[in-house]
Amino acid sequence: MAFFGLFGKKEKKEALDHGLEKTKSSMLGKIALAVAGKSKVDDEVLDELESALVSSDVGVKTTVEIIRRLEERVKKDKFLTSADLRRLLCEEMSALLSPGEENGGGFNIPDTHKPYVIMVVGVNGVGKTTTIGKLAWQFKQMGKSVVLGAADTFRAAAVEQLCIWGERVGVPVVRQQQGSDPASVAYDTLASARANAADVVIIDTAGRLHNKVGLMNELTKIKNVMKKQVATAPDEVLLVLDGSTGQNAYVQAEQFIKATEVTALAITKLDGTAKGGAVIGISHELGVPVRYIGLGEGMTDLQPFDSRAFVESLFADADI
Repeated sequence: MAFFGLFGKKEKKEALDHGLEKTKSSMLGKIALAVAGKSKVDDEVLDELESALVSSDVGVKTTVEIIRRLEERVKKDKFLTSADLRRLLCEEMSALLSPGEENGGGFNIPDTHKPYVIMVVGVNGVGKTTTIGKLAWQFKQMGKSVVLGAADTFRAAAVEQLCIWGERVGVPVVRQQQGSDPASVAYDTLASARANAADVVIIDTAGRLHNKVGLMNELTKIKNVMKKQVATAPDEVLLVLDGSTGQNAYVQAEQFIKATEVTALAITKLDGTAKGGAVIGISHELGVPVRYIGLGEGMTDLQPFDSRAFVESLFADADI
């Protein structure tokens, strides 16, 4: 059963619209001011729009690219009204989002490949463990067997929190004593998963950025040790970012991408912030696909990212 079978399209859209309310209100308010009283899209409108997008955390590089594309459309079509702006922004923002974010996003877990190994990275406080728990629940609802690995052994609270999620979801958690070698925990987790023919393994890792060299060495060691059990591991390295931090999330992402081979992003806490525009800039500038977005506390509020639906939700019923 696909994720979208967990709840209907109508419920998914309602959750997305509700989760992006603050971002939509803030962004559209700024854009509306940029075009107020204008009958056509001209250089002045584009300058105002550029300021509106940057202040909405879309990111400078991404904003410049959006404006460049809009300028080309204005030159080509000769005359564009401010009423056309909503459609153009939807089209250009959707086009900028990284490939792989359409048609529902998420991870495609193949039936022929067991176990499918996901290593999760990110700093403390971004919702990393909660994301792991919700992913485990969703995979289980799809009929997949899941094993969690508590490889953040530096904080007892991290291990305990993951175990609580394991009990809540009904999936086993492999753990060791606090201070144990994280790579050893990952190795044992994969050994357990293989012994029990599990479909999916999700490995939690320490949530810190003490320094790039130390981080890279630790994550590289975990990956190398996992390969002794499963040659293809990890299949995904999922970086979890806090969307409420706006462009600060971009800085974190840059550091992690330099430290390890990040293959996917999950951006959380979008329901509590007006900085959701950062999703567009992070995806475009880093070239790493956003696979999931967090829109609330519920299990299904961690949604596979659909770039078109995301942008359309931002501009739905926009009076600009």
